[in-house]
Amino acid sequence: RKGILTQDLILRLCFLGDNILQHNVDFPGSDITFLFSPSVEHCQQLCTQEPSCLFFSFNRADRSTGNFQCYLKSSSSGKPESQIPLQGVTSGYSLKPSPCLRQVFRNVDFFGADYTNLFTANLEECQRLCTGDPRCQFYTFITGDFPQSDIRYRCFLKFSFNVPRIPAIERKPGVISGFSRKPQLTQQIACQTQLFQDTDFPGNDFLELKAVSPEYCQFLCSVQPLCTYFSFSSNNFGCILKNNPNSLVVQSKRGVTSGIPSRFCRIDESWLRLTYEGVDFFGSDFRSEVVRNADDCQQTCTQNPNCQYSHEITSTLIDFNTEWRRCFLKRVITIPSPPEVKKLANAVSGFALKNC
Repeated sequence: RKGILTQDLILRLCFLGDNILQHNVDFPGSDITFLFSPSVEHCQQLCTQEPSCLFFSFNRADRSTGNFQCYLKSSSSGKPESQIPLQGVTSGYSLKPSPCLRQVFRNVDFFGADYTNLFTANLEECQRLCTGDPRCQFYTFITGDFPQSDIRYRCFLKFSFNVPRIPAIERKPGVISGFSRKPQLTQQIACQTQLFQDTDFPGNDFLELKAVSPEYCQFLCSVQPLCTYFSFSSNNFGCILKNNPNSLVVQSKRGVTSGIPSRFCRIDESWLRLTYEGVDFFGSDFRSEVVRNADDCQQTCTQNPNCQYSHEITSTLIDFNTEWRRCFLKRVITIPSPPEVKKLANAVSGFALKNC
């Protein structure tokens, strides 16, 4: 009715208020981390996906130093402790995510993360190739005006993980960890996989990640385009991705499991359904609640669209002499994020349009 604000309208007004970007304003301090980002909109999406990020400040291309740096921030009050005028900086708040990133960035290089490159006639063809390749998350195209003639019209396809990775794993009694049971990949043809126990593929390391099992390590290797084989250490949960398409050395090593990635088929995701007792997926919490058991915790994670993995802590309330379990839901950033963003004349960069 006229003159009355409904609850829905109030929420919409609050959302629109938080959506307003504050140009030439810095939210100093309260930093969680910083990532490279080509635009304030992309920076805002990074903040939205980071569970602990509540607001951010982004150094635009026109700032004299520190261009394309996205500072994710948080505070106990949920608001910046202060706001100061600062030329070349735009600040704002976390929002609901939108995975479609249509904007292209001229005279900008998404530096690094290349897995292949090829010649294309124009920017549109490069963008189409990236969108059509399941491995490609973003790209950089070199125009015909680039000074170095041998890389003109070259399209660099780039990769970043769009599946959950666990930042830290440690052994801890009284903890049970697991994953959301939502499928990660959609290929229909099942893979025939094999793991080699007590076997190491030494050398040719290019990336070390954390994995809770050799099956999960194989999954990470299978989605990383440069990975030709891997070795997993059960002693420290180390998942070593390796690249050498020309040779493979095999040696016996206790406590190490090695394997080869699966490509263009449905990878075994049985590790999604398992729980891991005495293992803590440390950090990245965004919510916790009391549950009856580990199955309920995993089900809660699966039903929550923001949850990628979880852990459950068993404890005792002395006052009531009853056992209770708390389930911690977790999430990490999975939207495409270039390792570095630089100014580069006659280069054009952008993201795959798979979600548009």
